[in-house]
Amino acid sequence: MTLKIHNTLTRRLEDFQPIEPGHVRMYVCGMTIYDLCHIGHARMMMAFDVVQRWLKVSGYRVTYVRNITDIDDKIIKRAVERGITLRALTDEMTAAMHQDIAVLGIEPPTLEPRATEYVPQMLSLIDTLQQKGLAYQADNGDVNYAVRKFEGYGKLSGKSLDDLRAGERVAVASDKNDPLDFVLWKSAKPDEPAEAQWASAYGAGRPGWHIECSAMSCATLGETFDIHGGGADLQFPHHENEIAQSEGATGKPLARFWVHNGFVRVDNEKMSKSLGNFFTIREVLAKYDPETVRFFILRAHYRSALNYSDVHLDDARGSLKRLYTALSLVPAAPVTAIDWDQPHAQRFRAAMDEDFGTPEAVAVLFELAGEVNRSKDPAIAGLLKALGGTLGLLQQDPPAFLQQTLSPPLLLNQSAIFAPTVSQGPSLEEISALIVQRTAAKQAKDFAEADRIRKVLLEQGIVLKDGPAGTTWERA
Repeated sequence: MTLKIHNTLTRRLEDFQPIEPGHVRMYVCGMTIYDLCHIGHARMMMAFDVVQRWLKVSGYRVTYVRNITDIDDKIIKRAVERGITLRALTDEMTAAMHQDIAVLGIEPPTLEPRATEYVPQMLSLIDTLQQKGLAYQADNGDVNYAVRKFEGYGKLSGKSLDDLRAGERVAVASDKNDPLDFVLWKSAKPDEPAEAQWASAYGAGRPGWHIECSAMSCATLGETFDIHGGGADLQFPHHENEIAQSEGATGKPLARFWVHNGFVRVDNEKMSKSLGNFFTIREVLAKYDPETVRFFILRAHYRSALNYSDVHLDDARGSLKRLYTALSLVPAAPVTAIDWDQPHAQRFRAAMDEDFGTPEAVAVLFELAGEVNRSKDPAIAGLLKALGGTLGLLQQDPPAFLQQTLSPPLLLNQSAIFAPTVSQGPSLEEISALIVQRTAAKQAKDFAEADRIRKVLLEQGIVLKDGPAGTTWERA
């Protein structure tokens, strides 16, 4: 069966074939890294974790790029409030993000470019747009994109220029020729820190948000690549503006497939920091074990809305225990390669090949669990575990999982995350990586390795403290 993916650009399911046979290039818009990630961010990263996992199962080599936005108004504001450098803030938050998503089993991307490392490429792209008459410098020094000069603006979101113009609520800004125009380069402001400014032919300043992803995706994957992904909230204006910038500069399609995951909702409203109705990943993991959270997210289709509540998470935990209960009946189940001709495996593959249909794939896992309960067949139990593994599920020791009533991850303590970066000793990211390694060692019952990591950290002045709420640390 051919993999089919829903393409936001065409609004239909399409057969997927990569531009380069056997190699998929995928870019996903990552975090603006000024605070801890919330469960909505986890849902986005989980969605594309499953996408890249299934592409690999399907035999493709995958180059997966997920960027970090480390220069932005919110980042500048937060760094100034805390009295630390932009880099200190973004390093801390990046380390926290890496640890949180590692605990959830989200695999790292192939490349993770930071926006501040690609400013020359952004300036080159802006220069090309200006030469083509698609950009202009305003009197205030900002460089703006001339939206009406790009034919096809609105094709991704389905918004016409007339509709957008009719929906305006404010008068045209004096620094724009048209209210629809958006900024490519922001002129330096007197109250901004010097580290937030770069020299350019347009004067000191910094890039706009949209140009960052156009430059990073082109630099890492080429002018046209296979899949561009992100949350549904990015479809307009961010991804629409990326298309205008990139295709305006190159004359080529930016991406063949545009893929967007649905929102996480709380009380029928989108979860977001602006609404104040969000839960950080750490807050959720203080109550629920990581695999339950992963299972909760994956049993909904990535394009559908995901309703967050303790009731739904409790139900997910109960359902996951049913799968592990079946596996616990056959402790010697072999770990073998998946026989894709087996009827259950065929149905699982058909579900995943239909736009990464995890709800239907999870239903197959429960069918297998029922077979295991009836037959105690080690081959069926092995298939259940192997198919679950393609989704990052069912890889723990079944008795150990069933014995735990609450399994919060081993996290950095909150005070450490929000403390200024300390120049002596290991960095927060290094500490985070070692704690994650120790977690994996303990789960594998490799206690000698867990003790070795504890000793390594202690020799560097880092004291670990294990407790019912997880592992915290402090400098000796």
